[in-house]
Order: sequence, then structure tokens, then C-alpha cells
Amino acid sequence: MFVSYKWLQEYVDLDGISPAELAEKITRTGIEVESVEFRGEGIKNVVVGHVLEKEKHPNADKLNKCLVDIGEGEPVQIICGAPNVDKGQKVAVAKPGAWLPGHVKIKRSKLRGEESNGMICSLQELGVESKLVQKEFANGIYVFPNDVEVGQDAVPLLGLDDTIIELGLTPNRADCLSMLGVAYEVAAILGRDVKLPETEVQEVSDKATEAISVRVDAKEAAPLYTLKVIRNVKIGPSPLWMQVRLMAEGIRPHNNVVDITNYILLEYGQPLHAFDYDKLGSKEIVVRMAHEGEKIVTLDDQEHTLKSSHLVITNGTVPVAMAGVMGGANSEVSDSTTTVLLESAYFDAQTIRTASKDHGLRSEASSRYEKGIDPNRVYPAAERAAMLMAKYAGGEVLSGIVEANHFRVEPAVVTITLEKINRVLGTNITQEEVLDIFKRLQFEAKYEVGRFTVVVPTRRGDITIEEDLIEEVARLYGYDNLPKTLPAGAGTQGGLTKIQKKRRVTKRFLEGAGLYQATTYSLTSEEKARQYALEKREPVRISMPMSEERSVLRLSILPHLLESVAYNVARKNNSVALYEVGNVFLKKAEGEQPEEQEHLAGAITGLWVANLWQGEKKAVDFFVAKGILEGLFEKLGVADAVSFQAQEIDGLHPGRTAKILLGGNVIGFVGQVHPNVQKELDIKETYVFELKLGPVYDYPVEPIQYQPIPRFPAVTRDIALVVDRGVEAGHLQTVIEEAGGALLKSVSIFDLYDGEHMEPGKKSIAFSLTYYDPERTLTDEEVVSQHEKVLAAVKEKTGAELRG
Repeated sequence: MFVSYKWLQEYVDLDGISPAELAEKITRTGIEVESVEFRGEGIKNVVVGHVLEKEKHPNADKLNKCLVDIGEGEPVQIICGAPNVDKGQKVAVAKPGAWLPGHVKIKRSKLRGEESNGMICSLQELGVESKLVQKEFANGIYVFPNDVEVGQDAVPLLGLDDTIIELGLTPNRADCLSMLGVAYEVAAILGRDVKLPETEVQEVSDKATEAISVRVDAKEAAPLYTLKVIRNVKIGPSPLWMQVRLMAEGIRPHNNVVDITNYILLEYGQPLHAFDYDKLGSKEIVVRMAHEGEKIVTLDDQEHTLKSSHLVITNGTVPVAMAGVMGGANSEVSDSTTTVLLESAYFDAQTIRTASKDHGLRSEASSRYEKGIDPNRVYPAAERAAMLMAKYAGGEVLSGIVEANHFRVEPAVVTITLEKINRVLGTNITQEEVLDIFKRLQFEAKYEVGRFTVVVPTRRGDITIEEDLIEEVARLYGYDNLPKTLPAGAGTQGGLTKIQKKRRVTKRFLEGAGLYQATTYSLTSEEKARQYALEKREPVRISMPMSEERSVLRLSILPHLLESVAYNVARKNNSVALYEVGNVFLKKAEGEQPEEQEHLAGAITGLWVANLWQGEKKAVDFFVAKGILEGLFEKLGVADAVSFQAQEIDGLHPGRTAKILLGGNVIGFVGQVHPNVQKELDIKETYVFELKLGPVYDYPVEPIQYQPIPRFPAVTRDIALVVDRGVEAGHLQTVIEEAGGALLKSVSIFDLYDGEHMEPGKKSIAFSLTYYDPERTLTDEEVVSQHEKVLAAVKEKTGAELRG
């Protein structure tokens, strides 16, 4: 909700309260202020000018020479390219030295050889959004009404000296979807009175009931429906002050009748609709549920097929409006309208919501009906609109109101004790203080025998139970004034759990390694749910899915992470490295909540290293992905317990995939996406991993043991072992480490050869072995003896031979 500070001043005395101070007070009492914007920021020296003469520029077809009176002695010449500029207009002129939004300074200049002393401005150039500018001025300059004074400051005339406070309203505070609603709220905050707008209207003797009748067949959906009749209206522009207020609130002005209905919508929060009486084709309005398959063309010229759950306004035969949502094109107010039928009604919120959702039509009116309007404003809003139409459209208001009223408005009555208020809030507020708060809110309240009885006005439909009253007392008393306490037995020092610490370590390491964190949907389709799942279970289906694409809970993070990779690659971001830490959902017994497991998944494609000035480029491969995980396991202190074993997994490359084991138990996998899947997603070679984080975080980690730097030299031996192609390097390394005993401190692989000089079915793997004893220098005999044990072990257990 956009709130005009100057408009609000008409209802509440804001003397001594700046817009920023008011915004702070509103926020502190429970309604979030999202922004405070001064509309005229950066505008100086813009005045009203009168175009005395206009002629074509001698050297440019699309420019005009204008002689403009700006109220400062002799008229000045201004070159203007707007197609709608003309003699006799009152326009906004930025004088030389003026400043416009965007830090634009206007100077004297020459355009195609002709002097220009300023600029005739459009509303867009003065900072008004294009979508809010009237259609006749959308592609040109703005033209003031003829009664404005030449030379006066244009900024206040256009409402640009105002401040707009944007409120972020929660659904329960629908009462503040109107200027009057905000006025009541501000008056309660400041302890001041609310001045209601004038609604008294002079009516002619002819009766409205003679011009139209109303019948409501759908009494539950439309319990209160009223009509007023205004004849002899003259369609034209609404007054300037009304136009600028509508634009400040985000609504484009149209004509006086439509603008008045929109103005009342903003002022009272009561949606109105104006019908062209002469286009109705009858003297009867019938409010009913639509016939199945019935059609209506709405004001946006779109045809809609109606359902029996939609409420319509008809002329007794055909629909002329979709109730509470949008009017019909067949009864639209136009320049030829002379008699207006003004609708003000109370419609059922759910009925309006259903129609709005079914047709994808969300209007200012429907949003208010959906959240709930004040039924006691139906009549005064209609009277106020009729008065404005008589005043600004020259209309005659027929006496009386035509209505079908099946609605009895009963304000809510809520009782609560002073003891409960203080017990819940932890305060010692007195009876007088609470009564004063209710008085400021304009709630009728009395206190008897320790209990408050509060009659809640109908504008506050959100207050129905004791807790609602407690909230009102708390926010008006001041959240800052509530005592601060700790739960019994609670310490004063916060901290992270072990899991939270390890989760942060995980994220920091991966981001330090060059991966970006992603967040994807937990909801997926039946087809994708089973892809890459570490545990094969039936997916959990949600009871009310948004669509089939979001109908079940995921069993793996990877499918959506790969979609994110494909999305980036399709937009020429060819090197992508993403990770996500999130939950997967495993089905348990029927009717039970699913088990949630925290997983880590990653997807990497493109270049991993690209130092182009050095001519160095390295594409992502299996060992990059595996190396990232090895670094993470090292950081988490579980590297010694982790191993990788070749594995075939659906959706992954059969020769470039490994399962990950922790303490002998499988916790995940790492590998290349299968070429067929890459082709389907239109991505290049991509490597992925996914693993369970619970076992990693829960794995017992030994305390860090610091060791001195060895004082004695180490002995290194390199061996190249010829083995069958099917023998895994990891298995060889394990055998070597077990046989090496206490003297063997490290084993690393540094070469693999399976070229033409190797016999068929064989490969050569080279290892570097480091021996040392921290207490003494090893002798050659000791190293040779231990080394021979290693060679004997690999030959016995793997059939390996030393390469000659």
C-alpha cells in the first residue's frame, strides 16, 4: 500500500511529525514500512509555462519553435520535439539551470541553429512512471488544465512535493488497504483524532428506484448490493489534484467518473464500479451465479468463459460485470456516457478469490474483496463517490439508494482480563493505560470486575480472540517497552552446535574451492524424483501439488542442480561450478512424516583453470571433482576413513564413476554425467557428486596430534608395477600401505601407462614410497628389507610384477 503523506494529512494532524519519523513509528507498531520516497527528489526550477506561439523548426521536420510565457517578463523561445505541443497550452517548463531526476541539468542551447531557453517537459522526464501517465500524454508533453497560473512552481501542482510511504502489509491488516484505514492506525499511534471526509450530497427529487431495480439471487455470495444513479454527467478529465493522487498511488488516470471510483477505492478501501446506464439494455440488475459456459468480454477486451462458481452482475439476461473482479466491455463508461449507475457492494471473499484465480485477473478491487472489506463503508463510500461525481462531472444524483440487503453487521465483542494481558506480555500495565490504548484505537471498551469488554469496529475484521487484543495492547504500548527476560535456566552465551560448525566449514571450503552455492526446489516430478537417489524408495507425494512438475518431494538434489547448470550453459555461461546443501525426503510408513536427510551435491562443467595470458587451460575432469571432495574430507578430519571404489550408477558414465565409502559404508558417489543425459540437457562434459552429510558430520574425529618436523632424512623408493587392467590403483595402494609397516610414511601415485609398449590386457602404475623413522636415520638394509616385503605383498595379493 502506497500512502501519500500530504493526502494523509487531510485525515490526521501530522504537525511536527516528518515522513521519516512517521515511518519509524509505524514500523515500531507492527506494520513494516518498505520505503520512504520523496517524489520530487532532484527537481528544481520547473514552472508552469503558457505556449503563445508554435511554428515548425526551419531546419528539422520533427521539431517545433515555441514562444512560451514563463511568468518572467518577455516570453522565451523553446525548441520542443513533442508531437502534441500546441499553441495555447499550459505546460511544465524546466528553465535554464533547472535540475531534473537523474541529475540532469537544463542549459541554454542551440538545436539545429535555433536557440532554446529551457525544455518543455513530459511527466516521464519529471520522474513519473510511463505506465501511470494518461494515454493522451504518454508519448508527448503533459498539458495542465487552463486554470493554472503561469509562472507558478509545477512541482506541487503535480504532487511531486509529496512523500510516499510504502507499507508492506500482511494479509490480516487489510484494514490498512485504504487511506482511512491508515489514518485510523496513525491516529492511534500518535493519540490524535481522525477527520472523516465529507459525504453529504445534494439529490434531485427523482427517485433512483424509478430508474433501476435490483434482485440478488446469490444471497450468500452478495449479501449486500447497492446502486446509486447519477444522470447528466459530462465525461472529461478529473481535477488535477485527483489525478496526481492517483498517480502517486500507482493508478493511471482515465476520466472523471472512473477516477472517482478509483479514488474512493483508495480512500475507503471500498471497491466501486460505474456502469453506463444507457448501455445496460434494461432497467433491472440481477446478481446471480454464472451459468456454466457463459461468456463475458471484460474491460481489457478479453473473453472469459464462466463457471457456476463465479458471481456475475447481469442486466437480467447477460452478464455486464464479473462481480468484484472486472466490469464488462458492454457496459463500460465512455466519452458518450450521460447516466452512471454506481455499484457499491459487499461480496463473499472466497467467491471473489475463486473467480480472480480462475481467470488470472487480479485487480485492486479483487485484492481488497479477497482480504475482507468493512461492510459499514459500503454506504458512505457510495455517497462520497456520488457527491464527487456531482461536483466534478456535473451530475445530478437521484434521491435514495437501490439496494438488496440480506446482511446484518454485528461487530465482534471480545473480553479479556487485565491479569492475562500482563501475564502474556510480562508487564505491569494499568487498567487506565489499557483503556487509553483501546480509546486511541477507537474501540468501544469498558472495564468491570477485572475484565475488559471490547466492541471491535467492523473495519478491524482481524480481531476476534483474546490474543488479538493482547497484540493490539503490546504494539501500541510499544514493543521496545516490553521487559526483556530469558527462559528459566537459560544461559546467556549462544553458540553453534557441532553440526552447525561443520556445515559452515563445508560451505566455506566449497566456496573457497570456487563453487557457488545454489538453492533448488525440494519439489520435483515423479520422473526426476528417482534419478541419482542414494536410497531407492517411493517418493513422497504432496496432497495438493501446484503442478505435476512439483508433485513429489525429492530423493536427490542432483536433478535440479543439473537443470541449473543447463540454464547457465544455455545463456553462454560455459564454466559452471555449483553446490547445494539441502534435505532429501525418504518415505516411511503410510501416514508418517518422511525422514529428512541432509545431502551435499555438486555439479561442475567447463574450464577449471583458465590462465589465458600464460596459455594455460584445464578442463574439469573426474579428478577435479574427486579432489574437491578429498579436500573437504581432509578439512572435516575424516580423510583417512574415506575411500573411493569404481561403480556403475544409472545416469553416470560407467567408466568415470566411483562410490564413496566412509568407514566401509557407502555414503555417496562422484562421477561424470552419462553422455546421453548430457545430450538431453544440452550440456558438455559435466562432473557431479552427492553424498550424505549426516554420517560425515557424526563420524568420530580424533583430536589433532601435532608432530615435530623430522630431524632425520627420509628415503624415497619409486616402483612401477605391471598389473592386469582390471586391478584398481586404490587396491594396490592399500596393499602397499598395509605391507609397509611403521616405517612407510606415505604412498602416492605419479604415473599410469598402458600404451603400445605394454602387453595386451596389462597396465603400469608407478608409486612413490617414502620411508623414515622420526627417532633415527634408517640404514639401507632396513629400507631394502621393508621394501621387499612390500613387493612380495603386491605380487602375492594382486599378481603385480616390477616393470623392467
